[in-house]
Amino acid sequence: MLKRFSKKPDNEKPESAVPDNNAENAETGNEEIPENGAEIPENQESVLNETEESATEEPIDEMSVLQATLTESQDKYLRLAAEFDNYRKRTLREKMELIQTAGESLLKDILPLVDDFERGIEAAAKTEDMDAVMEGMNFIYNKLKEFLTNHGVKEINAMNEPFDTDWHDAVTNIPAPSDDMKGKIVDVIQKGYTLNNKVMRYPKVIVGE
Repeated sequence: MLKRFSKKPDNEKPESAVPDNNAENAETGNEEIPENGAEIPENQESVLNETEESATEEPIDEMSVLQATLTESQDKYLRLAAEFDNYRKRTLREKMELIQTAGESLLKDILPLVDDFERGIEAAAKTEDMDAVMEGMNFIYNKLKEFLTNHGVKEINAMNEPFDTDWHDAVTNIPAPSDDMKGKIVDVIQKGYTLNNKVMRYPKVIVGE
């Protein structure tokens, strides 16, 4: 019995001729983007790890900077406190020394007057000439007034001056000897002095009324 063979049409292509997309992708080197849940390539995973590490390192670096700044500020504060304490102690010591030695120059200047008084007393004891004694006393008195003037001490003029509470200390009031002396100083019980134009001792006066 004869078998019939059917001839395939010329326009049909063998299965091997159908293009394979996967093969083309493999040949061209194009990689498909992984979908959710797909595996992340190694290079992308390393980038993510570096990002996470840098994110965790930033707060640590910031804390270190803040700690260093705080330590430096504390050190400066302690140094300033120590310097101020030393300055305060030195100032107090210098002030105490100044108080203790402030009158040294004044006392040195008054010593010659003491010497004059001693010589005057010795001379008065050996002589009967009272005029010479009075002359010596006046000489010492004038030197004493000159000494006071050189050191800024001046006598307050009070006699026959209008009474002023800023410059005078009234002890009592008496009837004025004349009408023009009412409200004025008629007597000075104790002299007053100024030191560099500041009242050092008020004169004690009697005011006429």
